[in-house]
Amino acid sequence: MKMLMLGNEAVARGLYEAGCSFVSSYPGTPSTEITECVAKYDEVYAEWAPNEKVALEAAFGASVRGVRSFCAMKHVGLNVAADPLFTISYTGVNAGLIIGVADDAGMHSSQNEQDSRHYAQAAKIPMLEPSDSAEAIAFTKLAYELSEKFDTAVLMKMCTRVSHSQSVVETGERVVPKQKQYEKNPAKYIMMPANAKRRHPAVEERTRALTAWAENAEINRIEPGQDKSVGIITSSTCYQYVKEAFGDTYSVLKLGMIWPMPEQKIKDFAATVEKLVAVEELDGFIETHCRNLGLSVSGKELFSEIGELSQNLVLEKLGGAVQAGKALSEEIPARPPVMCAGCPHRSLFYVLKKLNLTVLGDIGCYTLGAVAPLSAIDTTICMGASVSGIHGFVKAGDEACAGKTVAVIGDSTFIHSGVTGLINIAYNESNSTVIILDNSITGMTGHQQNPTTGYNLKGDPCTKIDLESLCRAVGINRVKVVDPYDMETCQKVIKEELEAKEPSVIISRRPCALLKYVKHPGPICSDPEKCKGCKACMNIGCPAISMVDGKAVIDETLCVGCGVCEQLCKFGALGAEGGR
Repeated sequence: MKMLMLGNEAVARGLYEAGCSFVSSYPGTPSTEITECVAKYDEVYAEWAPNEKVALEAAFGASVRGVRSFCAMKHVGLNVAADPLFTISYTGVNAGLIIGVADDAGMHSSQNEQDSRHYAQAAKIPMLEPSDSAEAIAFTKLAYELSEKFDTAVLMKMCTRVSHSQSVVETGERVVPKQKQYEKNPAKYIMMPANAKRRHPAVEERTRALTAWAENAEINRIEPGQDKSVGIITSSTCYQYVKEAFGDTYSVLKLGMIWPMPEQKIKDFAATVEKLVAVEELDGFIETHCRNLGLSVSGKELFSEIGELSQNLVLEKLGGAVQAGKALSEEIPARPPVMCAGCPHRSLFYVLKKLNLTVLGDIGCYTLGAVAPLSAIDTTICMGASVSGIHGFVKAGDEACAGKTVAVIGDSTFIHSGVTGLINIAYNESNSTVIILDNSITGMTGHQQNPTTGYNLKGDPCTKIDLESLCRAVGINRVKVVDPYDMETCQKVIKEELEAKEPSVIISRRPCALLKYVKHPGPICSDPEKCKGCKACMNIGCPAISMVDGKAVIDETLCVGCGVCEQLCKFGALGAEGGR
């Protein structure tokens, strides 16, 4: 059957058709939909893991047991999973194991723009890179064949444009290979030094074998062009840009396996053209490989290592005719991202700013507390860094520093990698105050369940991790729970915990305002007669509030009636009678 599919949806279909039986992932844009889509197939066990390291280790365990397995993550998630990744390269696999990683060139939803191809090279693990949804299905199936043929995990590299764009695919039937027998093999799976030393030569030999395979692989194909003055070597979405820009004008070497890359095939291709150009996003990965082969190649002197490419950019840099664009008749006003109307994090950040605290932030939608008018966050590094960071920040300071500093972290992020930092706080006794922003969901990536919600990936009830008990269990004696909509109580509790001479945790608990099961009282009203135009209500940055003719106006289509703005208005202009 032919149909349109997102790239991520196509990977999920490929997993299903290839007989994958076990999937464990942690949500991360732009990879999240792979796991959400594969969970719809009842024949495949799928789960959200607490973090990417756990997900990869679980998928490896399923592989060792003898079933095809998969885990997905975004590029920064691969950093978290790097520890098992490098050692799994040595052990190899039993049944096929695919590691999906989605890069985010352009940083649409990420804190950095790293290039995951370097992980494939460093870990000495093959990486396939589809350029559309049809290839996403085909490459997924091929990845399992390569995994089992060459005794290796295989990295499947997606990117935002391939993950989130649709193209035509042709679906097939599910074929489940016979489960492989698990046999004890200490020399293969126990990576103590003596065994690891014997496995390393096998890894190097495997890379040579994969390089030889890449020479004749159909996924590394040459598409001859009419004009031999330029030959383009490319992959992934950049291949689409090149073809849309030039069609069959120039010869193209399209790489489907981005590591290890062929050697002789690239040399032979270069010999057929006058000038070789590597068209790739982010780092000059292909370009460097060509240079190592002794070839003269152009790349990053034409295309930046920052941001995404485009059809017009490819045309411009390679001397093509770029059609003039049409200017908009009016300048579009900037629309910076903001927390949603009724977001429980907004009022908490308002209190933190009011108290003039140093706030170490973390990864989640609450990172928007850093933008104006709240401007309440000082640092954001990576998952869990707020809790680990406040320990060092406070230890390097003094008692006054401890009384003016907090860390903020979401419930899902706390489970992901914040709890270990809290253990460090308890163990090494820093007077740190950690605020867990518990909105009862993994919000930033689109409302996925996590171990604190009481539901699994499929929405079935499951064990719910109790945050209060967990914090006390790791050695925190002071644990308080507040409702962030109650700003007066929040301020009181935060002051109390900052004055305490021991570590403490404050759990700011209120469900995400966008959750379907959350019932809101409805929009409030503004009374223009009472409004003095002081703009105090504007200090929380709620998108439902605006100033019209010097008076506060509530957008009833956005307002959920959280009541936070009412607490800021000293004149009773908000929440007037009949407003609920």
